[in-house]
This record gives sequence, structure tokens and C-alpha cells, in this order.
Amino acid sequence: MAMNVDALDRWLRVLMGLALIAAAALGFISPLGYVGLLPLATGIAGYCPVYRLFGRRS
Repeated sequence: MAMNVDALDRWLRVLMGLALIAAAALGFISPLGYVGLLPLATGIAGYCPVYRLFGRRS
């Protein structure tokens, strides 16, 4: 599994994921905020299956 997400995209995904999870945990948004686990995981792994589906690399 080769990385297909560049460094800036990875940092943005990690920050967005952490912000969504924190907001959900603190009750600022609904529990659907835990969907932030997806960008967090793809940011940490450096691999996005949707990018691969469309043949995109950042």
C-alpha cells in the first residue's frame, strides 16, 4: 500500500479529524463528529482509498 497523500494533506486531515473528535467528545456537535476518525486514520496512514479509486495523488 503506497502512500498517496502528501505531507500538507496529511497534516490537515489529522488536525481536522482531531478537531471533529474533540468537538463530539465535548458535546459541541452531535456524536456524528466521531466520523473524524476517518480523516485521522487516512492522515496517519498517508493513504486514502478514495484517492486511489479516482487515480488521484496529492
